[in-house]
Amino acid sequence: MTEQEVRRYLRQMKEEDSERAFHGFYDLCYDRLFRIACYYVKHEEWAQEIVLDVFMRLWEQRTRLSEVNNIEDYCFILTKNAALNYLEKENRRTTRSAGPLPETNDETESPEEILISEELFARYVKALDRLPERCREVFIRVREEKQSYLQVAEAMGISMNTVDAQLQKAVSRLKEALLDK
Repeated sequence: MTEQEVRRYLRQMKEEDSERAFHGFYDLCYDRLFRIACYYVKHEEWAQEIVLDVFMRLWEQRTRLSEVNNIEDYCFILTKNAALNYLEKENRRTTRSAGPLPETNDETESPEEILISEELFARYVKALDRLPERCREVFIRVREEKQSYLQVAEAMGISMNTVDAQLQKAVSRLKEALLDK
């Protein structure tokens, strides 16, 4: 996601009320926001629902979005909050039907640990978005979707050596980006 493209779409959405610009913005941001939602809720169907709700909110706020300094962080926060709210609603719904509450675990993460892990995840998502398209796709298929090198090679029409090279490239760049700050 390049800042120029995003700003152009936001300007068109505000000034022209352009649905086409919104679709471009959607196409540019959907995968990233979906990964963020999936990280929190661990269910693809829930994540899809959350991201669609976030985009509905973004469309409703289209006249004010161009005033946001960092739209990338703004979308991340919107998606994170929507995911956490969704989880809270799901927990309340299942708690009512499940009976007594389970005992709390004394080893819960501190707020500081939670903040650090969220910041690290945000940096990971940004770094992943900056990878070349094929490199990113190989990494997601192998590391996140747990596909074998052979499955990825066949699906993408590339050799297993290329899968390995692209994965190494992705890991190297991600490690560099995460250790850089």
